[in-house]
Amino acid sequence: MTRPQERDNAVIAAHDYFAGGAFEREFAEAIACPTCSPEKDPRRKQFDRYFDQVVGPQLDAAGFRRSVMPNPLADTVAAAGPFLFAERIEDPALKTVLIYGHADTVAGMDDSWAAELAPFALTRKGERLYGRGVADNKVQHWIAIKALRFVLAAKGRLGFNVKLLLETGEETGSPGLRDFCETNRNLLAADVLIASDGPRLKPDRPTIFTGARGAINFELIAHYREGAHHSGNWGGLLKDPGTRLAHALAAITDARGRIEVPEWRPRNSLTDRVRELLAACEPLDDSDGRLPGEPAIDLDWGEQNLTPAERVFGWNSFAVLALDLGNPATPANAIAGRARAVCQLRFVVGTDQDDILPALRRHLDALGFKDIRVQADKDDVAMAATRVDPDNPWVGWARDSLALTTGKDPVILPNLGGSLPNDCFADVLGLTTIWIPHSYRGCCQHAPNEHILAPVVEEGLRMMTGLFCDLEAGPAPVSG
Repeated sequence: MTRPQERDNAVIAAHDYFAGGAFEREFAEAIACPTCSPEKDPRRKQFDRYFDQVVGPQLDAAGFRRSVMPNPLADTVAAAGPFLFAERIEDPALKTVLIYGHADTVAGMDDSWAAELAPFALTRKGERLYGRGVADNKVQHWIAIKALRFVLAAKGRLGFNVKLLLETGEETGSPGLRDFCETNRNLLAADVLIASDGPRLKPDRPTIFTGARGAINFELIAHYREGAHHSGNWGGLLKDPGTRLAHALAAITDARGRIEVPEWRPRNSLTDRVRELLAACEPLDDSDGRLPGEPAIDLDWGEQNLTPAERVFGWNSFAVLALDLGNPATPANAIAGRARAVCQLRFVVGTDQDDILPALRRHLDALGFKDIRVQADKDDVAMAATRVDPDNPWVGWARDSLALTTGKDPVILPNLGGSLPNDCFADVLGLTTIWIPHSYRGCCQHAPNEHILAPVVEEGLRMMTGLFCDLEAGPAPVSG
């Protein structure tokens, strides 16, 4: 792969944009625009402002045509917000890339941030830039849009076509995105998806992943009677929902988190090629390289015969997200009538998504827990597991481009440990999906004090600029 002067000039411009402070001045406007996804937060109405006043001018300057399009589920799902679609078509005969991102964030959690920090004000402390949505997902699509502009400034053209899709409901399960993709297949037709979300494997290691683990949320409920009854007068006579629920939960995994539901143990996920890729990810628990805020990995947790990387990228994991029983702040001496657990399964390719909850039902019934109700998430939100062949030519092309820009060997993951609506692009649109993240595992996304690392942002700007410079001569289109 050559390094033409135009490429060098574009990459240098990306560096200067960050080093000279222009990135922080411009990006502060994106963070100052609250775009919270939870439907009860009135700030979710800021999407139009974000599209028109923040992202829109950047796209206009790059010669894009843009429009805000309605969500197919807008009339039936409160969280189904609009989409921003933009395109720059230089020549229909050229390659076309689809770029995806999401404008919505989780709630601000305003009162829980550290002193001198606020969710909707970009604040720099050392090499950290704080603000709600900085990592998830505003900086990720901001980097892509700015990189395109640097390529245009250096070359006077892109040499390929671009379509960009920003949604507003990813944090609530992307309602309507799949329907939108199915309805607009021709509008969204492309040769490859290049998008950014999630964390790098390590802050100093450029990362590529080609899919994501799926996720399904559900509840386990033990409901025996209305109200609570005196634990002295009724203790030993009434079935305790807390105890029953605890035993049911304990039947899902063993004491170290090894999954006991047979159908939840994936088939053919850890192929020899996947194991080879994940071997290059070890050790994940590098105490010397761990940044403040990143927890140490519990090496005695999860599937015993798997490495840490295999557990998070090649296997399924079960989590209890919340428990509801009585009032912990002021417990009463009474036998409760009801207990509830909110649970989640993250799952990889090789797991039958349609059989996840039926399999749990069969497992609990066989162990004598027919009285424990299994209830799907009230919003019926689940994300599918996806994974593109890591030897796809687009993956090798992206790896070589990132290596050329950074002088580093990028890590290639078969899929992200988290979940994304990647099935909309890989399965519905049939695209090869290349994800290049610009955050890190300790970024506190979905929590107070969300932040990004300045060196990762600067390197991300250079990487994506180089990548888009190289796309004109990229590999021949390959279907996903």
